[in-house]
Amino acid sequence: MTGPGPCRAIPTFTMGAMSKAFIQESGVEADVEDEIPALPAGTKNYITPEGLQRLQDEFAQLQKIERPKIVETVSWAAGNGDRSENGDYVYGKRRLGEIDRRMRFLRKRMEIAEAVDPARQRNRERVYFGATVDYRNARDEVKTVRIVGIDEARSELNEVSWISPVAKALLKAAEGDIVEVRTPKGVERLEILKISY
Repeated sequence: MTGPGPCRAIPTFTMGAMSKAFIQESGVEADVEDEIPALPAGTKNYITPEGLQRLQDEFAQLQKIERPKIVETVSWAAGNGDRSENGDYVYGKRRLGEIDRRMRFLRKRMEIAEAVDPARQRNRERVYFGATVDYRNARDEVKTVRIVGIDEARSELNEVSWISPVAKALLKAAEGDIVEVRTPKGVERLEILKISY
């Protein structure tokens, strides 16, 4: 599997390089790399347009609202004397580091993201990126999952990453097909009941 299927890609969202001053201002070293979940070799970071928008919204919230508030608190606390015993200062610096790390992570992920709109999927008879799939497992339980990007999957909404074992088993299958997925308990057979986009 080298891509999300035959739907058309939306142009990639890119952002410019982050200045060293921005990173150093927070007290976090510039060469600290954040852990980025690995993608299969030779694949792109596929994401739905709404997933990309969520990343952009979170970045904007951190940059325009949360970070300035914390910078203001740290500046105020720094003017209150001994910084080593100043809880507002210590907490603020720590929180500033967390915000900056999250912003760097989001920036990196958005730079490599390739938005794919499931609504543009022409072949709706098979499972591709963005599909919502109803399937029956060996215990006769009916489950529903939506296949999305690794940076947007929310298990509480039954979203699974397109590189997860379940999604890999479902990809390219049609309604009525029986696919096999490897689980810690062994191989499980899944029957595709319904595909929607």
